[in-house]
Amino acid sequence: DVGHQAVMFDKFRGGVVHEQYKEGTHPRIPFFQEPHIIDIRAQPREIKTITGTKDLQQVSIYLRVLSRPMPEKLSNIYQDLGLNFGDRLLPSLCNEPLKAIVAKYSAEELLSKRAEISAQLKNEINRRAGEFNMLLDDVSITHLVYGKEFTSAVEAKQVAQQTAERQEWVVKKAEQEKKAAIIRAQGEAEAAEIVTSALKECGSGVIEVRRIDMAKEIAGTLARSRNITYLPSSAGGGSNLLLGLNAGQS
Repeated sequence: DVGHQAVMFDKFRGGVVHEQYKEGTHPRIPFFQEPHIIDIRAQPREIKTITGTKDLQQVSIYLRVLSRPMPEKLSNIYQDLGLNFGDRLLPSLCNEPLKAIVAKYSAEELLSKRAEISAQLKNEINRRAGEFNMLLDDVSITHLVYGKEFTSAVEAKQVAQQTAERQEWVVKKAEQEKKAAIIRAQGEAEAAEIVTSALKECGSGVIEVRRIDMAKEIAGTLARSRNITYLPSSAGGGSNLLLGLNAGQS
């Protein structure tokens, strides 16, 4: 099939034949030659390791490795490691470099420098895998699981940070309210000065104008109400009457 090659075990020659049997049809001698089909496509595998960080935090790391055998060295791989070469080889190849590289970083740096650590792991594991005729297409950290102590410390830090940010917001809000009160007081003081100046220049005429304006505003509000009726006086010198009506009573 596509993506597969065969390794031939020949009883006449007393072992594995160091020839490439690629996709297609190949002759073999029955009972004396036994082919073993091997998938040479990249295969994903997940490797879990528990190790310590630079700041002595225990962390469980899940590593995803995409590996494949060198096609031209397939007979050597089968002869040295067998058919399940990936399961035999990759855990031992990955554990030691993973522990050595993770020990250089703190627990927080594992999160912030994740891509950098993955690149270092790929280079180191790929170098070691080449000694066993294996190729690595990709190495990446998929999961990081910290201990309970570190998780609790991170949660406490987040709560403290949110509390500090809220306190900072409260302080800024109080400062803005203080500035608004000062501006409002300054405006009222300026308005009072203007009114005082106008009284000095025009006497009580300013007060009379303000009283007329206020009366107009009150009259307009009452006129728009449906429960207020205006009754003019029949006498020429009498006062007019605003009558309040309650629509809910007969």
